[in-house]
Amino acid sequence: MRAHVAKDYYGILGVDKNASEDDLKKAYRKLARKYHPDVSDEPDAQERLQEINAAFEVLMDPQKRAIVDAGGDPYDRMAGGGPGGAGPFMGFEDIMDAFFGGSMGGFGRRGPRSRTRPGNDALLRLDLDLEEVAFGTESPITVDTAIVCDECEGSCTEGDAEPQTCTTCGGSGEVQVVQRTILGQVRTARPCSACSGYGSIITNPCRKCGGEGRVRSRRHITVKVPAGVEDGMRIRLSGEGEVGPGGGPAGDLYVERHEKPYEVFTREGSDLRCRVRVPMTQAALGTKLNVHTLDAKVEVEVAPGTQPGTVKKVRGQGVPKLRGGGIRGDLFVELDVRAPTKLDTEQEELLKKFASLRDEEIREVKTGSGFFSKMRDAFNGHT
Repeated sequence: MRAHVAKDYYGILGVDKNASEDDLKKAYRKLARKYHPDVSDEPDAQERLQEINAAFEVLMDPQKRAIVDAGGDPYDRMAGGGPGGAGPFMGFEDIMDAFFGGSMGGFGRRGPRSRTRPGNDALLRLDLDLEEVAFGTESPITVDTAIVCDECEGSCTEGDAEPQTCTTCGGSGEVQVVQRTILGQVRTARPCSACSGYGSIITNPCRKCGGEGRVRSRRHITVKVPAGVEDGMRIRLSGEGEVGPGGGPAGDLYVERHEKPYEVFTREGSDLRCRVRVPMTQAALGTKLNVHTLDAKVEVEVAPGTQPGTVKKVRGQGVPKLRGGGIRGDLFVELDVRAPTKLDTEQEELLKKFASLRDEEIREVKTGSGFFSKMRDAFNGHT
């Protein structure tokens, strides 16, 4: 018989064995957002998400978690018989149920499953201009999600109809199964296949939602974007995600903000950078430039003799810092000194005269002389 290696469910969620329910929920939400197929680039994102969901389900169930803590795997099914049958072997969960669960006390009966379950979180991308993220904005978004069915209001049934108690399990959501094991015949409890463990059957489901208690709908929401948010930051809208089955509580909606490319400025945190062209003559003589920022016009002084690549710092003209109480970063202006590319005859003569006055006439530049030339001649056999 092949041995079954139990999965490390704690390791999958990245928590220790003493993790509380809140710790499990926080870890699950973080990993579910990371590996959500809509945002993850990982090739195995779908498989990882299924693994994360399974681990969360196991550790949130006290009985299944007890099996894991005992060194077993609640999903271990070793060639056993199904409901109503008696197979030759029994899985670890079967043995645990036989000694600690079902009618023999211990953890007690599981009871029927609830049709009402929490909804999933949702993630949307929001593209904004630099001015919008710098000073904050209110942006309308459209969300296609699940909402409570307005026909049955989450009851899943049509009109005043009520779910009928399952005749197979008597409303307990479980059935007793006898199996043969190395310890002899044991009786265990299994989810009822007739009602899927709910303990009741919806004989007259709501025609609008098909018995789900929720329907797909398009909603329009306004997102408040605070000033100074950076690219990739997520804004959480509590309870704005999809409603769960059976009209269960809605998950959260996360809006991931992305900044559109800007023609003039580049952003580095709360600082901005830009490049301004300055004619050679103005850089040589000195001048003052009017530079338009995100919300104002500032004067930048160019000192006489300014060289290409000089950077001027303008304080307080960057992006407001997130939760910075109105404090803004700085603007860095790089001066791009440009030499003229086309000269007429008069301009050329003037520049030649200027070069002569500064003793900057073009002289013949000799190459091949000096130390390196002598070394070259020595290697070539010259004396």
